[in-house]
Amino acid sequence: MKNIFINPGQLNKLSEFLSPWLAIISFIFLIFGLWLSFFYSPIDYQQGNAVRILYIHAPSAWLSMLIYSFLAINSFFGLVFGHVTAFTLARAAAPIGLTFTAICLVTGSVWGKPMWGTWWVWDARLTSVLVLFFFYIGYIIFLKSFSDFTKGEKFSSILSIIGIVNLPIIKFSVDYWNTLHQPASISKFSSPSIHIDMLIPLIVMFLSFLFLFLYILILRFQAELIIRKININNMKFYKDS
Repeated sequence: MKNIFINPGQLNKLSEFLSPWLAIISFIFLIFGLWLSFFYSPIDYQQGNAVRILYIHAPSAWLSMLIYSFLAINSFFGLVFGHVTAFTLARAAAPIGLTFTAICLVTGSVWGKPMWGTWWVWDARLTSVLVLFFFYIGYIIFLKSFSDFTKGEKFSSILSIIGIVNLPIIKFSVDYWNTLHQPASISKFSSPSIHIDMLIPLIVMFLSFLFLFLYILILRFQAELIIRKININNMKFYKDS
């Protein structure tokens, strides 16, 4: 079963090749997406120019859940099969997911002030995303809380797997609870409730964030491999001494 995972050294070599290409693609999509968001996309008849916050907020929200799924899946395989690649990818992804979740919460608050008249409400969607933010923090804290880093990986992996329960709550909170948050604008690409002139920049910005995530993930993966080697050497040193 371990053969389904790429060897850390092989993945590191692949990442060195992919890294500059991902950076270039992300930059191109970001520039194009920002131009579409500010100059191509029309002003919303209800929200005015505040609608442009959507092009940062929505992709950040999608990435926060996507990255957490990536984190939990790698944590599961690392926990069950003890594979270094899975554990390292999970460790690398956590701070990136935390950052996108923070961006989602901040931009949502900035949008909420003119639209709802308040920075924050204990709305089902907002509260569940805040819970996701704390799951990310909990994962990172568990990683740093043990002198034996392998124990930290196991406990943080268990926490991340438990946190998966929160993802469907985030997704369906606007459908099953009375919430101020607007319902999903893109439920089906065949008939989205958002106008095509707003949908295009939204998708482009999501792609720019996605490639940015992959680029940063590669950099962090490389760094985490180095940190892992240092931790292993330190553990051997203390055992020998």
